[in-house]
Amino acid sequence: QVQVVESGGGLVQAGGSLRLDCAASGITVSFYTMGWYRQTPGKQRELVATISSVGSGGSTNYADSVKGRFTISRDNAKNTVYLQMNSLKPEDTAVYYCSANKFNRVYWGQGTQVTVSS
Repeated sequence: QVQVVESGGGLVQAGGSLRLDCAASGITVSFYTMGWYRQTPGKQRELVATISSVGSGGSTNYADSVKGRFTISRDNAKNTVYLQMNSLKPEDTAVYYCSANKFNRVYWGQGTQVTVSS
């Protein structure tokens, strides 16, 4: 059974930092394109960052709104993906979801709330 579990969300002041963790079981994250997405009430889920599989070079991709502030990374030994978020802004407030995508089969986590106060 595949599980993707996010953790690390919370309340932080603007300008602060948080790190989100995405621990996977039942899959090997190095074989998947792993991604972080976020969603606020009434809006569609939007891409934050992705990291391609090791076989595809492990390239990263970021939404323009987070470039230079967020970093996605992967620890293959821990089968975990991270999202380091720095210089957080109130507009980063959202539920953050981790995804694992391979051949367009996507697994989603349950989400973790990030709230940035001004």
